[in-house]
Amino acid sequence: MTDDSARDPVHATVDAVYRADSRRVLATLIRLLGDFDRAEEALHDAFMAALERWPRDGVPANPRAWLVSTGRFKAIDALRRRARFDASQGELARRLEAAVSGPDLAGDDGVADDRIRLIFTCCHPALTPDARIALTLREVCGLTTEEIARAFLTSPPTVAQRIVRAKAKIRDAHIPYQVPARADLPERLESVLHVVYLVFNEGYSASTGASLTRHDLSAEAIRLGRLLLELLPLPPEPEAVGLLALMLLHESRRTARASVDGELVLLGEQDRSRWDMGLIEEGTVLVRRAFESRRIGPYALQAAIAAVHAEARSPEATDWAQIVGLYDVLLRADPSPVVELNRAAAIAMRDGPAAGLALVDAILTRGELTDYHLAHSARADLCRRLGRLADAAAAYQRALELTRQEPERRFLRRRLAEVAGQGGGAG
Repeated sequence: MTDDSARDPVHATVDAVYRADSRRVLATLIRLLGDFDRAEEALHDAFMAALERWPRDGVPANPRAWLVSTGRFKAIDALRRRARFDASQGELARRLEAAVSGPDLAGDDGVADDRIRLIFTCCHPALTPDARIALTLREVCGLTTEEIARAFLTSPPTVAQRIVRAKAKIRDAHIPYQVPARADLPERLESVLHVVYLVFNEGYSASTGASLTRHDLSAEAIRLGRLLLELLPLPPEPEAVGLLALMLLHESRRTARASVDGELVLLGEQDRSRWDMGLIEEGTVLVRRAFESRRIGPYALQAAIAAVHAEARSPEATDWAQIVGLYDVLLRADPSPVVELNRAAAIAMRDGPAAGLALVDAILTRGELTDYHLAHSARADLCRRLGRLADAAAAYQRALELTRQEPERRFLRRRLAEVAGQGGGAG
């Protein structure tokens, strides 16, 4: 029997291995066992066995391989027990036992492949976008159902249902647990990058709640972005490089986006000494790398725009002409009303608020961004700068009605009070 003094350090080691390697172990178990739920049960059983046996036998030389091997044999034993009630479970146990030899479990060569397989499986285009996000955050990142629900404005039962349906779809449709062939990689990678981008956006600017950002989500997205570059066949797709650059450049400004008491600080008013220069340097290098490929996509273009902002040591030094030019290219590559809105804001900075307002009004007249709070917030700011205070107040009021994030709501209330105090009114 091991005393507490020996048990506690080993328990700390098990905890550390879980934090560092549990998702890697799970990815390999999913490959070996061919089923998400069976792999998750095996993962749990393997760590329970580690808590029991490592204090007695010592920590193995390769904890990850030990956990994979133990989890696999635990799963096979469970199938054999169930074979008393369902003969097919015994046959499955025999197939799993024969499928993989011991050496394959011990080496690290396949671990990276398992992780990239898991990402592509979770982001398979046969799954709905919501299911891809939920499954990726749960299985690849290890977030709980409750954490995912809080981040994406839904209930834990709804998230759990999406995950269950996604796993069932993967199982019933026999979706292969593999990285696509090189010829199919660009199309499949687009789905993966989109999921990572959505996760980052929710972390960088939370859509609801008391905090402006969710650092846990943005950090997970950046981790996935780095993992993709590490694991994808070389040279990686330029858009994977561009997305990581975009996330790093935005993340470099995260701490400056809020005051010490959590209030929203706009880009032009941020203390740029608080920007993370290390992230800016890394992101800028990646932008150049993406552009060198000559296959420039929307993520690389957005990253280039973020790099121009990052290079300006003051708001006045920002090269708005270059930013407008990049938005022109982005609008051709990825036309959308949100890109149009961002381009209009840049034109307002280059040519004056009247020029920008005309473009924003044209977008709103088409009805495409009627319920997008940032469109009304942009219109309000341009009207305020032009002295059209009543119009500004009405637009701020509309933006406030559409916003669910508390720091943004407080910011809009302050701006609404300012223009009302100067003679405007919400009408």
